[in-house]
Amino acid sequence: MHTPSLTQAVRRELLVRSEVTESTHRFGAIEFRLGGRELGHLHGDHMADLPFTRTIRDELIAAGRARPHHALPDSGWVTRSVHGPEDVEAVVELFRLSYERARRALARSRGGASMTARHGSTYARVEPERRSSR
Repeated sequence: MHTPSLTQAVRRELLVRSEVTESTHRFGAIEFRLGGRELGHLHGDHMADLPFTRTIRDELIAAGRARPHHALPDSGWVTRSVHGPEDVEAVVELFRLSYERARRALARSRGGASMTARHGSTYARVEPERRSSR
């Protein structure tokens, strides 16, 4: 059975969504964005960097799902290295998390209107995150 490369797996996960774009990152990596927000970037097929809040970053590190960013360890960014197929799926899952956070933020920035995201040939209606009245 063929295991997809990190780049192939992340592209397959993200680029089916109509608003996600791929471009060259300023440091030569492959960058994925939703609107103006970076979802993360790949350094070849061996490492991924993704932005999160400090709280989520700390939870990911505590759970062993990522490590502090290789160049900015005191930021919200995380790094995940790839040593085998199980790491590829772990990186894809981190990009899913980053995408979901960005999608909710984009929906809020559009005035709370719901957003339709394309997933292959089906469309899913995505409602804005509800905030507590507390």
